[in-house]
Amino acid sequence: MSGRHEPEESGRRSGCSRAHAGYPASMNTLATAVLAASGKSALATVAFVVVGVALVGGLIWAFRLGARIRSREPAPPRPEEQPRMPASGPVRESHGTREPNEMPRSQNGERLTPHELRPTGSREGDDRSRPRWN
Repeated sequence: MSGRHEPEESGRRSGCSRAHAGYPASMNTLATAVLAASGKSALATVAFVVVGVALVGGLIWAFRLGARIRSREPAPPRPEEQPRMPASGPVRESHGTREPNEMPRSQNGERLTPHELRPTGSREGDDRSRPRWN
């Protein structure tokens, strides 16, 4: 008896006359595909292939669409286009206080609607010193 694995009689029903060296006939993928495509599962095999081709086509389309969109985007700024410090030096923090706006009163005692109010709830105060907490 030789060291090669010889296909058994049950392995011949897969449509393959002999197995590849070192593999049993049941491991032959071509024979398995032929067996899977035969009989009642032929429609399922065709549907599987169609879904696979559609999936691969969709992925290729999405990749090309992404590449096209990316090519239209502006390039990152070059070093000379980066923001620079102003000639007057770094911008410092400004300190001050905010004072609340007085709530406007209506003339006839009715409530005010939002569009009749001022746009902000506070304004800059006259005192520029930092408040200290006790």
